Amino acid sequence: MSGIATPSLTLGGAPERRFECSRAGCREEAPWAILWRNPKIHGPERRKTWLACDEHRETLYAFLEARSFPLEVRAVGDLDD
Repeated sequence: MSGIATPSLTLGGAPERRFECSRAGCREEAPWAILWRNPKIHGPERRKTWLACDEHRETLYAFLEARSFPLEVRAVGDLDD
């Protein structure tokens, strides 16, 4: 052991809310989850989740839809923990 204390890091700080919008720079609460996957890379069992506030839900959805990724939108409260 070196005797040097290593501070614990929280990159970007702790979120103010449990679910924050995934849009860059947005810190609004996210009531929506957009589940998606890139079928060229992952099989149907693997999906990623982007969280969205009301303002950015359509923008994030349209970005993924333009790439023909399989998508599903759910209320955050309907997600499995």
